[in-house]
Amino acid sequence: MSSLVAAHGGELKNLYLPEAQAEAEKIAAKELVSWDLSHRQLCDIELLLNGGFSPLEGFLSEVDYDSVVENSRLADGTLWPMPVTLDVSEDFAEALSPGERIALRDEEGVIIALLEVSDKWSPDKSKEAEAVFGTNDQLHPAVNYLFNQAGDVYLGGKLIGLARPSHYDFRGLRDSPKELRAKFEKWGWKKIVAFQTRNPMHRAHQELTFRAAKQVEANLLIHPVVGMTKPGDVDHFSRVRCYEHVLAEYPEQTTMLSLLPLAMRMGGPREAVWHAIIRKNYGCSHFIVGRDHAGPGKDSNGKDFYGAYDAQELMQEYKDELGIEMVPFQMMVYVEEKAEYESIDEVQEGQTVLNISGTEFRRRLTEGLDVPEWFSYPTVVKELRKRYPARHKQGLTVFFTGLSGSGKSTIANALLTKLMELGERSITLLDGDVVRKHLSSELGFSKEHRNLNIQRIGYVASEITKNGGIAICAPIAPYRETRRQVREMIKPVGGFVEVHVSTALEVCEQRDRKGLYAKAREGIIKEFTGISDPYEIPENPELVIDTVGCTPDEAAQRIILKLEGMGYIK
Repeated sequence: MSSLVAAHGGELKNLYLPEAQAEAEKIAAKELVSWDLSHRQLCDIELLLNGGFSPLEGFLSEVDYDSVVENSRLADGTLWPMPVTLDVSEDFAEALSPGERIALRDEEGVIIALLEVSDKWSPDKSKEAEAVFGTNDQLHPAVNYLFNQAGDVYLGGKLIGLARPSHYDFRGLRDSPKELRAKFEKWGWKKIVAFQTRNPMHRAHQELTFRAAKQVEANLLIHPVVGMTKPGDVDHFSRVRCYEHVLAEYPEQTTMLSLLPLAMRMGGPREAVWHAIIRKNYGCSHFIVGRDHAGPGKDSNGKDFYGAYDAQELMQEYKDELGIEMVPFQMMVYVEEKAEYESIDEVQEGQTVLNISGTEFRRRLTEGLDVPEWFSYPTVVKELRKRYPARHKQGLTVFFTGLSGSGKSTIANALLTKLMELGERSITLLDGDVVRKHLSSELGFSKEHRNLNIQRIGYVASEITKNGGIAICAPIAPYRETRRQVREMIKPVGGFVEVHVSTALEVCEQRDRKGLYAKAREGIIKEFTGISDPYEIPENPELVIDTVGCTPDEAAQRIILKLEGMGYIK
């Protein structure tokens, strides 16, 4: 396996085999045990194989993992702040032995790489969360991933690259570290300052990056993340189109755009150091670190996970060994009297500062309100209005949950009729019994199968919502965690309104036309919700309806008024 040495970044790992050898290994690998890579794992493996994660040559061993968690260093002392491990299920790991090779496949089944397993272990996830992210609060995206999505066993070992992950989007903007270094050399770019972003760029970002490049007399690389970012972020297709518009605002031949397939952890200070190392590997000499770099927002107590300039402080601590220089910046604000942007620390007393938060900007988009030109470029706003139409034009899921016999299906049908009367959008009813018949007929009623059924409903609802329709879902959905997964599946693509039909158990039993509750109490039906299996009451539904003393028509009207109040219908 070859390496590349360039002016910036030092040795660059290349873990791909030559093409002929890779093809031979692919044939042999068909007989190996294989693991299907998740989106995050595929992002990690791409940057491992192409050298973006140099000096790593694979997923961390247990000793390297422990050292990174505790000290932000590999076991040999090399600075590396973020664990990069292959998490798998206990069942998959059980049969594996050190020294064994496994095939790693993408979602289409293509073998991307071989892993020579050197270690397998069960990590202390609480320790990892606290040490790496400074919290066990599951509002932190990486902590949530760690506890609710990542497998319970980690595998470590060297990688052998057989195929590059496929990308069909923006292919002209996707550069490996080797390719980007070659471009810099061809263009004669000696000093390059990189700008990390996961958001659309507005006028403040353009001003900040332009000043940073001018300050250090360098060319500018806009290097946005197009792998995994924070749930709810603007999709990368919309963002890249926005970046292309902003690119025209810089002087010609000074700035370029390239895409980074990174799975962000939103790890604040540690992530800033990680981002700097990655940009060094891509051939950059400088790296912009602004306010709350890679911060995930607020915790469960409403406080920021990280201090505004913690990332700059940690970068300063490691400046002598990073191999890339930090360009620190404070927040840029618009000064009305000067009609231009200034760093917040340059604003003089008595001057009027104008600013629009991300939340306020999204509100203006979803409510169809004007966005001032001092805040963003009209071309960018136009692009984002496609992604964030006014709420009454967005897709929507109304998700009912409640005991069997609570009245969910009846209210759902009444709601369906009322929404069809309005005629605004296409509407689909995903009733629990109907879905069982047509989508999940092979499933039983174990907890695992009930969860899978709800996940299928959630997936179908997310597709309906993404395409501007209204999905009405009426399953029992007894478990909070599964309902949370459905909400997280749908929220990035449209509206989600949870309706808890809270009819009491004894009333549901009285209404039981099929005799299911009686059979459950006699033990004939096992794991029946409300009798032999728990129903976990929703903690924060958008609406609670008790059907005792409330007709289906009245209940549906309450939901219509709620949707109208939230702006989803006009």
